[in-house]
Amino acid sequence: MQPTPAIAVLTSNILVGAGLRSMLEKMVPQASVELLRTFEAYLEAGPDRYVHCFVAAPVFRAHSAFFRERCHRTIVLTHGSPCPGMHSLDVDTDEEEFVHALVRMQQHVRRPEHTLSDRETAAQPLSERETEVLTLIARGLINKEIADRLGIGLTTVISHRRNIMEKLGIRSVAGLAVYALTSGLVDADEI
Repeated sequence: MQPTPAIAVLTSNILVGAGLRSMLEKMVPQASVELLRTFEAYLEAGPDRYVHCFVAAPVFRAHSAFFRERCHRTIVLTHGSPCPGMHSLDVDTDEEEFVHALVRMQQHVRRPEHTLSDRETAAQPLSERETEVLTLIARGLINKEIADRLGIGLTTVISHRRNIMEKLGIRSVAGLAVYALTSGLVDADEI
């Protein structure tokens, strides 16, 4: 059994940190997301045990040499403009855009150990119909649209959706979209 992957969120802004941790826990339920308020706390926790570190721009600037050496694991949390030469995410964006930016970033991961999603997390495989429903959920369709598209009842779609979430252990649409993308069910431009 593989150890639970750990993700660090390094920011002194408790609201940004808690919000990001909440979103990551929804998107990557198999990971342990730890909120750290200082660079020293991050060092004490052992930075090399984290597959990713989401670091606030001021902390990054104060310790840029350290983080640049770990650029494949570091994502800089910015306010608008990206950080040159580093993966960066704008914390002033909404959840949907954040998920899209994270998904786009994941598509460029070249090292399998740094992938946020584990395709083997489902305790039970999805049925063919559940896979169809998941794909349509990831593309942004609502239950009624999915029912119409597949020619099935609305309650059947709701039942499939509940089963998918139960099997995958994912409770958010954003998390389902990331799972569908990393499983190859949809392309980034479809979500």
